[in-house]
Amino acid sequence: MTLDLSRGAIDRRILALAIPALGALAAEPLLSLVDTAYVSRLGVAELGALGVNGAIFGFTFVIFNFLAYATTPLVAQALGRGDEPQAAQVVGKALWLAASLGVLIAVAMIVGARGLVSLMQASVEVTEPALHYLRIKAVAAPAVLIITAAQGAFRGFQDNRTPLKVVLAANVANAVIDPILIFGLGWGITGAAIGSVVGQWGGAVWFLFLLRRRIGSLGLRIPRWHEIAGLATAGGVLTVRTLFLVSALALGTAAAANIGTPALAAHQVVRETWFLTAMLVDGLAIAAQAMIAEQVGRNNHGGVRLVTRRLLFWGGVAGIALTGAWLLGAQPLGEAFAPDPVVGSLIAQAARIAGVMAPLAAIVWVMDGVFLGQLRLRALAVSTAAGALAGVVGFLLTERFAWGLAGIWWSIAALVAGRGVVFLLVRR
Repeated sequence: MTLDLSRGAIDRRILALAIPALGALAAEPLLSLVDTAYVSRLGVAELGALGVNGAIFGFTFVIFNFLAYATTPLVAQALGRGDEPQAAQVVGKALWLAASLGVLIAVAMIVGARGLVSLMQASVEVTEPALHYLRIKAVAAPAVLIITAAQGAFRGFQDNRTPLKVVLAANVANAVIDPILIFGLGWGITGAAIGSVVGQWGGAVWFLFLLRRRIGSLGLRIPRWHEIAGLATAGGVLTVRTLFLVSALALGTAAAANIGTPALAAHQVVRETWFLTAMLVDGLAIAAQAMIAEQVGRNNHGGVRLVTRRLLFWGGVAGIALTGAWLLGAQPLGEAFAPDPVVGSLIAQAARIAGVMAPLAAIVWVMDGVFLGQLRLRALAVSTAAGALAGVVGFLLTERFAWGLAGIWWSIAALVAGRGVVFLLVRR
């Protein structure tokens, strides 16, 4: 089948994929705020327990994002070659790997719950509710990873509307069930954990039903190692890449903490806002994974170049829009989140630096999607390692020469620039 690769057609496909992807990315963190609001009414200890668990689950599951990021290009490339049976096999293997890893994680969390909570340095009053929540919520681990793999599969099908519908429905169901269990039945934080488990498993089962209808049999037999070696290898490289990035940003937070409490508070506000605005470009990166992989599957190098140019154009547009938002919103952001004028001034200062680097960051995030679509995973890992090194050197210099929070954020800009330089050097 001949694809229309005119500029207008490519742009329409990019936006048709990016906008629903953005909605799916934003749905969970936004609706989880509802969860937090309910639990906050139970007391400070329960809210602290939710925060501890949020950190544990967040760090654990970000490592397994490869289930989506590797599945998307593998499925899209197979479909680009017209090999639908191969695409179905990829989906089946990804689901099997997700379920297996999920069970292992669940067991590890239940058995090692006390050690994990202790690692988070939870206070005495927070420890028990945190343990209770963790042991119940761990049951949802296989569901979370199945959902992750299923989202990757549908992105490979270039269908981002279905994941949006399922993720929204699962989170809305959780938001409706929570108050009934927490307050209506008086189950407290136990009800919050059960509501989350029900929502996640409901979403996983719905995804499995939709995938079976889409590709026929899911082929959930236990595969041999050579059958999942490609997926597992890709997952290993992407996991290492994720660890580079997470570790570097964690060192940035530690460096901010060493400067002082006002700097740490301001850094937290700007960092979380930066992550939220990054979702705007992540939608484009997800579109890039599927569209580039399709052209690779068709062995259409000209198509890869055409699609990449349009993706970079839209990344540049998004980056410029974010620059405007950051620069105009820097002062209001400081005033909104910090009644303390010192913290507010630091927030505004860091936000302006985030605004200056926004166009470059947007281009780098789009290139992430382009390289993922081509399955150039080593280049991705090298770019992240180079960026992480640049960032860490910046953090060390900031501490050495007392450059303050501005130094931390210029170091993050160096991290982004380091990644961009590698992409520029290795791009064909």
